[in-house]
Amino acid sequence: MTSSISARLQELGITLPAVAAPVAAYIPAAEVGNQVWTSGQLPFVEGELHATGKVGAEVSAEQAKDCARLAVLNALAAVDAVVGIDNVARVLKITGFVASAEGFTGQPGVVNGASELIGEIFGESGQHVRSAVGVAELPLGAPVEVELVVEKRA
Repeated sequence: MTSSISARLQELGITLPAVAAPVAAYIPAAEVGNQVWTSGQLPFVEGELHATGKVGAEVSAEQAKDCARLAVLNALAAVDAVVGIDNVARVLKITGFVASAEGFTGQPGVVNGASELIGEIFGESGQHVRSAVGVAELPLGAPVEVELVVEKRA
């Protein structure tokens, strides 16, 4: 990628949010060697959850996909606060947790909200490995939680 990540965000009309305040005893992100690992990030917008409930019941798959997008933006904000977004060489892994109603099996499509946005922002450097996991409950009733691992520039 020839331009900076911050320039690409600007091109896309995306402003990284403020780092979401932890809801328990943890830090939002940690630098480990040449990587940054984030804690699970929820779909907060200005301190409020964008949606609550289980996907496939109170929350539609499309709404949950939007929540995954918001959660990964919160993860990127946490990375930015630790090392600066322009110091990200590539995205290594996304783990998405989806609070799923009984019988809901569309977790991969939901987590695509995070993966597709990472692809738009980082291009080829955004190609990553991923897990999309259905769970019974998430903190505060959130429908989606996203973790991110990135590699720093040398």
